[in-house]
Parts: sequence; structure tokens; C-alpha cells
Amino acid sequence: MGEALAQLSEHAPQGNPLAGGTNLVVEMRVGRHQGKSMVDLGRLKELRGIQAQNGHIVIGGGTTVSELLKHPLIADHAVPLCQSAAVFANPLIRNRATVAGNLVDASPAADLAPPLLALGAEVELVSREHTRWVSLDEFMVGVRKTLIQPDELMRSIRWSKPPKRSAGAFYKVGLRKADAISVLSAAVMVACDTSGRCKLARIALGALAPRPLRAYEAEDVLQGQPLQAEGIAEAARLAAEAARPISDIRGTAEYRKRVTEVIVRRLLVQASEALEHP
Repeated sequence: MGEALAQLSEHAPQGNPLAGGTNLVVEMRVGRHQGKSMVDLGRLKELRGIQAQNGHIVIGGGTTVSELLKHPLIADHAVPLCQSAAVFANPLIRNRATVAGNLVDASPAADLAPPLLALGAEVELVSREHTRWVSLDEFMVGVRKTLIQPDELMRSIRWSKPPKRSAGAFYKVGLRKADAISVLSAAVMVACDTSGRCKLARIALGALAPRPLRAYEAEDVLQGQPLQAEGIAEAARLAAEAARPISDIRGTAEYRKRVTEVIVRRLLVQASEALEHP
């Protein structure tokens, strides 16, 4: 790990970390990436693994998408992330693609970003000189733009274990069932107290703005209220209003907004039913 950070520091800003390479290698082949050197991270054990630690679930940045699907901690404490991993590209890509790589690439349609936003994740950025934690919502600042510096690596991603009375879900709309870039995606996490009132609500959207985002106004509507049809419908409407989609070959902006409202409503209903019938 120390040697990798030293190499990045020495070659910054023209050095680039390489793990799975499922994004970087493709960009190099088509001439969109101009890096002069690569620092291979593929065999760094310090960047792999999933564990429970001090009330958090912690994922090493080099953990692959396939490993998310196999781990019981993800199944137990990150249902939206597990659902996202299951529809991530195809098995060959899932075996290579890393969690950090998907986030650092910062595509507006990054499949892992909405579920991790819904979980309230933060990322650990390290260099030779410092370590810092940054909220994932603040980390991605625009289309393929993040706060990571040329001499930094994303060492890990973590989130607090969801409360016992909580539920979440993820859904991706694509032009085909597998190996497709999202037309849009959404993830939700909700938690209720013993009286049935919502004490935590997160709604995250992908492929609907220059970066994956939280729908904060939609979340606020649910706070302190029972998860009932009227409130869920209003939250879904506000989530669609938070979206800033474009029209492209995969769908129009109008279509994306309309489907966002439908998907968010369905996910919130699904989560509320899971809380009623655990």
C-alpha cells in the first residue's frame, strides 16, 4: 500500500491507479484517457474485504462486485447494494470491477452509487500524507468529477449498520435486462420506530442528473410520519422533481421523470411492506 501511494505521489497528476480496469482500459483504447502511467492495485490485500467494524460495515475499495453478491454482511445489512450488484453489467465484468472503481469513475449512471447513497455511505481517501473521510454525496461533484486528488486512493467505503426496523430496495431501468447502462435507477432506505413512524428515510437516484444524488425534499416528507400511501406518493413526486435528466438515445427527459416517480413509489411501498412483514 505504501509503495502504491509513493508511486502515485511521484507520478501525479499523470499517474493513475488501476484495479479492475473495466472503465479505465476501455477509455484508454478509445483515446479518452490521457494518463502517462498506471499503478497496479490488483494484488493489494489491504484494499480487499468486507467486515463489520465499530457499528459499521466496511468494504475495501478493491473489493469486486462479485464479492458483494457472495458476502452475508451485504445480504444482511445492505439489501439495495446486493440488488444493484446482481444487475451490474455481466458476470465477467462483475468479477473484475471494483467498488472504488465504480465510484471514482463517477458516471452519472454508476450502478453502485444510488444504493450506497441510500445507505449513507462515506469513503476513505488516503495519500502518503493524510487520511480523510468524505460523505459519498459530497464526493461526486459532477460528470466523472470527484473530490479525489491525484495522489489519493479510495481505501474503503463504510456505512452505519441500518437499524433493526429498517428496509431498503433498489431498481434499475435499462434497455435490456443485463449488461446495459441505466436509463435511470433508484434506491431507498427507510426505518421506523415501534409506533410505525418513519425515523429515517433516504432516497437516491442515478442517471437523472450530472451525478447520482439524494432527493432530500422527498426524504423530509416521510420523516416522522407513518409510511402510508399519501405520504409515499408525495415523496415519489418530489423525487421526480429533484431529478434533472437529459434526453438521449436511451430515453427522453420527460420519460425519465415520469418513470422515476413510479419506481420510487414502488420501492417505498416495497420497503414499507417489508417492515410490516419482516
